[in-house]
Amino acid sequence: MAKLTNIFFLLLFPFQYRLHAADSTTTDTSSAPQATDFIKAECRATRYPALCVQCLSNYTPPVQQSQRQLAQAALSVSLTRAQSASSFVSKLARIRGIKPMEYQAVKDCIQNMGDTVDQLSRSMTELGYLGRVAGQDFDWRVSNVQTWVSAALTNENTCMDGFQGSAMDGNVKVAIRRRVLDCAQVTSNALALVNRFASRHKAGDLLD
Repeated sequence: MAKLTNIFFLLLFPFQYRLHAADSTTTDTSSAPQATDFIKAECRATRYPALCVQCLSNYTPPVQQSQRQLAQAALSVSLTRAQSASSFVSKLARIRGIKPMEYQAVKDCIQNMGDTVDQLSRSMTELGYLGRVAGQDFDWRVSNVQTWVSAALTNENTCMDGFQGSAMDGNVKVAIRRRVLDCAQVTSNALALVNRFASRHKAGDLLD
């Protein structure tokens, strides 16, 4: 058990370091106060506004005051964390000492997170086209983005659901749920920002 615990610590430590590093990218937000205020205002529409601001405050130069660029940045954060979580879960499947029920849940989660990474990747590509299209083409593409991001969030929640029950209590459950919950929260925020961009664009309130 001590060996298994040590392995979990070694797997978790790089995650903590990468998260801190990713959220601490050197950017002088004071040089773009309007963009910073814009991000804070838009993040109020999300379920996790403090996390939203924390993740996106480093994107003021590309975002400026563009809802599409803000949604794109949110998807980028979600994709990065989903890729990290997917890699982490895959490593757990190769660790000795995992109970059979946990192993099956891990295997299912690997599939869920793999699908999540694919859906978020496709969403980012599709959202990139939205600054150059209008009318029915816009509606179709933004609907694709909304569908894929929503599916990614469902897959993340499905992964966590697989570890419910007292039989799943232990390091495996704690480690995976911590990673995937983080992904689910940033994905939820990204979906809210995508929906906000789509609704305002359709209403004719903005061009980008």
